[in-house]
Amino acid sequence: MTIALWILNALLGFALFAAGLMKVVRPRAALKERGMNFVDDFSAGSVKAIGVAEVLGALGLILPLATGIAPLLTPIAAVALAVTMLAAAAVHVRRTESPVVTLVLATLLIASAVIGFIVVL
Repeated sequence: MTIALWILNALLGFALFAAGLMKVVRPRAALKERGMNFVDDFSAGSVKAIGVAEVLGALGLILPLATGIAPLLTPIAAVALAVTMLAAAAVHVRRTESPVVTLVLATLLIASAVIGFIVVL
């Protein structure tokens, strides 16, 4: 079960770290060019804040378990990321971006599985 948790954490952590880092380092116009049309609904600061939240959540999934320091932070990070993905799903549903909603819901499902694995362990 621990191996499954690490696999899910690695997948979710990598995906959210990469997505969050992209939002942090690229300007809104560059994100829009890459198909992230949701940026039209948010200020540049809000997009950066979302990116920082995703990066910190990704690190929160991996580092506490890897180091053994404050492992309670891992389920907290997973819950926070699940809430973030629910909000992202709502934004993309409102904008009728079906393919993105599917991806966000898949990410939410993985975050929920991580929470479930941690509860069982």
